[in-house]
Amino acid sequence: MAADPTRQLENYLRHLSIERGRSHNTLLAYRRDLNRYLVWLGEQDIADLGNVSPEHIALFGRSLTESGLAAASVARILSAVRGWHRFLLEEGELERDSAREVLPPKLPSRLPKALRIDEVEALLAAVAGDDPQSLRDRALLELLYATGARVSEAVDLNVDDLIDGDILRLRGKGNKERIVPVGSYARAALDAYLVRARPIFSARGLATPALFLGARGSRVSRQNAWLIIRRAADRAEISSEVSPHSLRHSFATHLMQGGADVRVVQELLGHSSVATTQIYTRVTADSLREMFVQAHPRAR
Repeated sequence: MAADPTRQLENYLRHLSIERGRSHNTLLAYRRDLNRYLVWLGEQDIADLGNVSPEHIALFGRSLTESGLAAASVARILSAVRGWHRFLLEEGELERDSAREVLPPKLPSRLPKALRIDEVEALLAAVAGDDPQSLRDRALLELLYATGARVSEAVDLNVDDLIDGDILRLRGKGNKERIVPVGSYARAALDAYLVRARPIFSARGLATPALFLGARGSRVSRQNAWLIIRRAADRAEISSEVSPHSLRHSFATHLMQGGADVRVVQELLGHSSVATTQIYTRVTADSLREMFVQAHPRAR
């Protein structure tokens, strides 16, 4: 009797949630991508994943490309398919992993966009002020640049995640914890926010341990954090695109330019592989090359 692919999918998603610690949004993306795969298999009259061959998966990948999807989307979907087949093989529900040899399309190397130091300073200056909102916004942006935290990690912080004032406990992907230092500027901004602004926000809502609070006393959302960054960028008149990840990229790039060891930057960013962090080495090399071409009389 053929196994039910729908049941197999639910088991895989449960595995990703419980054992791999994937977030709710990540699980939704996996479900969407793998349901697309199942629909395609149905169009090929394949009702059992055990009957899928490497040729089928290669054909599925080709159909994704021909549908007009970007290479990054095709690679993401095929990665989900490969992970599912590998899981089913390990669980003994498949006799072979037909997806193992089907590689996703090679993506062009994309360098993260970092702000210049003067742009970071202008961004931070744009949230200067003594009112509660400005104190909160300054503390948030100073913290993001000082620690390299993801926006989601920052808004998930609780007050007791700030240890002794200059050490921060962050929870990253897969709920993995890491400890990062907080510089003097960020510490001063956080102290001002905690003493003069957070109690005002907290009085407007129910008691919550969240570090960053909104106007109604509830935890600041990722969307609100994004808006805070965008408003600051607009006020600072920064011409380059500023995204929620801009301060994280700037943190890593400026550390590398300052001579920090790539392994230290890896630890601070919470990357599981140093290969992910090494892209900042290339960013720094490109910056040096650009300065060399501009400055040296025989470089052109």
